[in-house]
Amino acid sequence: MKSSLKPRLLTAAVGIPAALVVVILSELWHPLLGIVLGAFSAVMVGEFLYARRLLSCIPLAAVCMLYAFAMQLFTSITAMYIVTFALMIISFCVIIFYHDRLGFMSFAYALFGTLLITYGTHAVIRACNGGVCFSFYLVAMLLLPWMADGGGYFIGSKFGRHKLCPNISPKKTIEGALGGAVFCVASAMLMGLLYQFVITPGYQINFAALVVLALLDSVVSILGDLSFSLIKRSLKIKDYGSVFPGHGGVLDRFDSIIFTAPLTVVMMSLVPLVSVAVE
Repeated sequence: MKSSLKPRLLTAAVGIPAALVVVILSELWHPLLGIVLGAFSAVMVGEFLYARRLLSCIPLAAVCMLYAFAMQLFTSITAMYIVTFALMIISFCVIIFYHDRLGFMSFAYALFGTLLITYGTHAVIRACNGGVCFSFYLVAMLLLPWMADGGGYFIGSKFGRHKLCPNISPKKTIEGALGGAVFCVASAMLMGLLYQFVITPGYQINFAALVVLALLDSVVSILGDLSFSLIKRSLKIKDYGSVFPGHGGVLDRFDSIIFTAPLTVVMMSLVPLVSVAVE
């Protein structure tokens, strides 16, 4: 654990302040979030394609990565429909042109991964723009799955005895998953209290709904991590990249958010997590 703890702490020491800067600046100028997430989404798609050696097909890689970036800039359903339609048409033109060296399975892998990553990332934009308090939803979507992962890592490393899914992720344990859930709920409560009484006292936090979201996130984040780990195992790679020491690539760090962000959108459509306080 000690050998992997130092780079993880170093990444956290740099990454957390950087994330806070993005949160603060995005609260002041909302389009910044789309630009930042667009860049991250494009990089994640690039890592996903690189894992199967598809970056060498420049036309396919270019259209997938451009789509991943562009989709984070739109909130209009019509614009999103047009851009997605363009992705389908152009990508099929690419496979028709390169059919002699680009198999359908590689094409399906590229298209599925692009849509999955882009959809999950865009859910962050949709939740932030659809909620009462922009930064609250952004912090929640970053903090909760990361705390579930971090709590699972520390508890699992120290107390883990029973493997959760050894053939896909040998280090994940049932004890770690439970510890991650506790960390996630505790972080959600602390975050709610800070927003309720310090950051935005004019808003009312729905703590019951926040706890439910934290519990669901702790489960769905594991599903996201295992899903992308399954793909890595099938491709016989350890990580999608090496951007973050101790964590791997951008996709290795954001894989759980791709699954939990849409869950937040569903949750907030059923019950508000934040509302304007009534005098």
